[in-house]
Amino acid sequence: MARHKGLSFYRRRKKISSNMIKEIASWIFGICIAVLFAFVVVFSVGMKTSVIGVSMEPALYNGQKILINRFIYRLSSPKKGDVVVFLPNGNQNAHYYVKRVAAVPGDTVQIKEGRLYINGIVEEEEQFDKMADAGIAENEIRLAEDEYFVLGDNRNNSEDSRSGNIGPIQKDTIAGKAWFHMGAGEQGIGFVE
Repeated sequence: MARHKGLSFYRRRKKISSNMIKEIASWIFGICIAVLFAFVVVFSVGMKTSVIGVSMEPALYNGQKILINRFIYRLSSPKKGDVVVFLPNGNQNAHYYVKRVAAVPGDTVQIKEGRLYINGIVEEEEQFDKMADAGIAENEIRLAEDEYFVLGDNRNNSEDSRSGNIGPIQKDTIAGKAWFHMGAGEQGIGFVE
């Protein structure tokens, strides 16, 4: 007589091998290292802020979010044309200002007839509007070893180094270089030019 065992719900238990444990541990370790690396990079290099006002239009718009590279100026100095983010006079209670470097240490700066002169040579013929107010740059300014002269791209709607309460900015007040912007209006995301 044949014996029928019927349905069996018995299943063999899978054994957890040491190789499987090692693989799971390596995945967890890899994920932890990636998260730690991302945190260190964002904390030491990156920072996010918003542009306040219309002084950088058309390059950057009011309310537009930008990412700041805080590490680059530890290795090098700001260059003419860089868009920098700084606290005016190092005031921790002020909002961050976003301006373009127009002149670097050692340069002489003067604004005559609405045009910027650096080391006696007129700069930016047609790129920017004539400046209605020369501010403190009406008289020639020689930048010290760690001073930068910054201007907004929208020159007649900008509080910048021409203003007596800001003046040339010190390198140690610069938070970093604006390098990437989020979308605003018709402008998409991209690198700050």
